[in-house]
Amino acid sequence: MVSGPQPPGFAHPLPGAVGLSHLSAYDWEAADGVCGGSPHLHLVCTEAYVVTGGRGAVQTLSPGGYREIPLRAGSIAWFTPGTVHRMVQGGDLRITVLMQNSGLPEAGDAVLTFPPEVLADPGRYADAAALPPGTGPETEAAARRRRDLAVEGYLGLREALVAGDAGPYREFQRAAARLVRHKVPTWRALWRAGALATAERTGAQLDALADGDPAYLDEATAHEAAPSRLGGFGMCGRRDEYDLPGTTAPYRGR
Repeated sequence: MVSGPQPPGFAHPLPGAVGLSHLSAYDWEAADGVCGGSPHLHLVCTEAYVVTGGRGAVQTLSPGGYREIPLRAGSIAWFTPGTVHRMVQGGDLRITVLMQNSGLPEAGDAVLTFPPEVLADPGRYADAAALPPGTGPETEAAARRRRDLAVEGYLGLREALVAGDAGPYREFQRAAARLVRHKVPTWRALWRAGALATAERTGAQLDALADGDPAYLDEATAHEAAPSRLGGFGMCGRRDEYDLPGTTAPYRGR
């Protein structure tokens, strides 16, 4: 057999070792009158929105400036590491989210756009980002406070970027990098066991085919899964999750 070693818990990753969840965008109105989620960025993961219903938009901040991308059923939008993104509700918006690097987002790859004084204090940031367990009123209230605090910081970043001043946006990126630096060894282990191992298995399979030995195809099989929790509170909206090791761990706040 040439499929390569299978680390515990990562035996059956989704194609490409991606993360998967489903979101219904928040309909809570923020300070600027817009309904939607908590703006944030990812440090090492590209994220994709596959729109399955409704309409809305995603607002992004990047070195190219501010952008608002319309979302409607059938459309796809994706953003690379460092892009601040904010999901905006326009009417029953529903999205399937595909995340690069199996499990890294759940390990803290995302950083919310809290105001600078919160970002400068790791303990204060952790308290503001965390949510109580469950899906009840207490958790909902905490998720909404977290969203409002992220929007507060985001609006300042956007205003400066639109005015031609990328300084606050760049400083937010640096602050985010400082917050997560201590997590890199854990992320590296997840990456090696997930996305890298998946790519290496493909390489081994190509080698076997080149040698005329397709014995690894004896391992062919099929898998299935259903959401393990419905209506959790994610950063962007209510989130349906799959408890698949190495794919999308249950959301527990950050």
